[in-house]
Amino acid sequence: MAAHLSYGRVNLNVLREAVRRELREFLDKCAGSKAIVWDEYLTGPFGLIAQYSLLKEHEVEKMFTLKGSRLPAADVKNIIFFVRPRLELMDIIAENVLSEDRRGPARDFHILFVPRRSLLCEQRLKDLGVLGSFIHREEYSLDLIPFDGDLLSMESEGAFKECYLESDQTSLYHAAKGLMTLQALYGTIPQIFGKGECARQVANMMIRMKREFTGSQNSIFPVFDNLLLLDRNVDLLTPLATQLTYEGLIDEIYGIQNSYVKLPPEKFAPKKQGDGGKDLPTEAKKLQLNSAEELYAEIRDKNFNAVGSVLSKKAKVISAAFEERHNAKTVGEIKQFVSQLPHMQAARGSLANHTSIAELIKDVTRAPDPQWVISVLIEVEISYKFANSILASEDFFDKLTVEQEFMSGIDTDKVNSYIEDCIAQKHPLIKVLRLVCLQSVCNSGLKQKVLDYYKREILQAKRLLLQTYGYEHILTLHNLEKAGLLKPQTGGRNNYPTIRKTLRLWMDDVNEQNPTDISYVYSGYAPLSVRLAQLLSRPGWRSIEEVLRILPGPHFEERQPLPTGLQKKRQPGENRVTLIFFLGGVTFAEIAALRFLSQLEDGGTEYVIATTKLMNGASWIESLMEKPF
Repeated sequence: MAAHLSYGRVNLNVLREAVRRELREFLDKCAGSKAIVWDEYLTGPFGLIAQYSLLKEHEVEKMFTLKGSRLPAADVKNIIFFVRPRLELMDIIAENVLSEDRRGPARDFHILFVPRRSLLCEQRLKDLGVLGSFIHREEYSLDLIPFDGDLLSMESEGAFKECYLESDQTSLYHAAKGLMTLQALYGTIPQIFGKGECARQVANMMIRMKREFTGSQNSIFPVFDNLLLLDRNVDLLTPLATQLTYEGLIDEIYGIQNSYVKLPPEKFAPKKQGDGGKDLPTEAKKLQLNSAEELYAEIRDKNFNAVGSVLSKKAKVISAAFEERHNAKTVGEIKQFVSQLPHMQAARGSLANHTSIAELIKDVTRAPDPQWVISVLIEVEISYKFANSILASEDFFDKLTVEQEFMSGIDTDKVNSYIEDCIAQKHPLIKVLRLVCLQSVCNSGLKQKVLDYYKREILQAKRLLLQTYGYEHILTLHNLEKAGLLKPQTGGRNNYPTIRKTLRLWMDDVNEQNPTDISYVYSGYAPLSVRLAQLLSRPGWRSIEEVLRILPGPHFEERQPLPTGLQKKRQPGENRVTLIFFLGGVTFAEIAALRFLSQLEDGGTEYVIATTKLMNGASWIESLMEKPF
């Protein structure tokens, strides 16, 4: 059991065990020894619900990545393909099956589509002459995956593009299915609130699914009080800004995938005196990041500027704990110290890792305070060489300054000189597009001449760099415009100042060390999406009707009647539990802001977060870029 999934008000281990049970049942249908052939994208999400030990218990002896040509040799009775319903993957599967048939002896083939079966994929397998080779063709409804005690994700990488560019409701259907599964496990959610077209569609699907369900009434006492469905395009601004929480910056700089991050190994190598830094490791350091690690749970949602002091205090506490060994005189005292040793050593290792990560982030963001670094390193009993790598990153702060100027409403209506310089110096295209889109969103669209100038400069600059990419970027700009990220201003009216002022999206005085408002996660900017959730909780959306009419899509409320005896009677001081579902993706900074609200003594609401995809600005823009043919 994953203990960290049961720490919060909602025990997400119940969901994890339900999807594990479904997996075990499928594996047991395939009697005998097994080899699993994985669609590589699925290995990360599956790792969060089923480790190899579980698969081994059900006679899985080999695992391979899905690739063309022949499969590696495996003396097993069953070969099972775990794949997403993608036509291009069917071609590879057919190649694998045909090569195995030629190799002999005969194997039993099975295919498990995640999260749904596809008639188109099965037709492709039939056209390729291998559909009849599969004994079992089933689907595995892995709609929502528990990432942490308050976090669920579908990890649907194309959800935003499908919804807002291609008018494909597939991911919305699976969001609705996932929500129905949650209600089957945790009780009917009495109230549904929503904002946006996709939110409305998901709510309608849920209502229709409930009506079509002919089974007995749900008799489980409700765990959730409210469901808030929120379209990503209601708040296009937040993901474009640079996240400034500890977890957010790790994701911005290195990318967190399925709770894991890969980091440069040199910062984690134990240095020995006189070794001159020889034989440094070359393989990336891979760390799991979730609330199972006590220190990470404490610092992940803090503004990065508040992390150093926490690490320094932890270092002193750990150092003092190890010094206690000198005070252990009796056999009983020594035995007690020895029993605490594994936990203390784990805490010291955790501190060392996060000190190294903080140092890596500081290399990118700004020069560290030497006293902070030295104090932490002395306490952890590790010595690192500080060389030229610990220098202020002027570009990071120039970019951050421009972002914050845009978000506070400064110079959003004209060509920005920093963006011009980035284009001229051929900075990464994603960085340039992210800034231009941010300016566009903060100005309710760009003036036509400003938009035309940026487009012309981007396309010309890239043609000089690599001429064959020209057409691709024209399509990318079209995608960004269709998504509402990069567009001309219509009607000559900028609505952003009204939204910013009414929702208090920009705060000049932010306490990063001891925050009193969600704006600490961006050092001034309060995520619009989270502010909407906060205002829904108290005093309610009626107080912001004007802004809700400006923001895209309808806002609505639905009530789901509960059977007699299941109505919740809240105890004095008991918080509501709201499930907030981001349709189109959510950032770690938004998650941090919601956790901050959950922890407020007088907040009145605790949040569980669900999403189609965990994302940041770079991965979001990349998902909208057209790939070369």
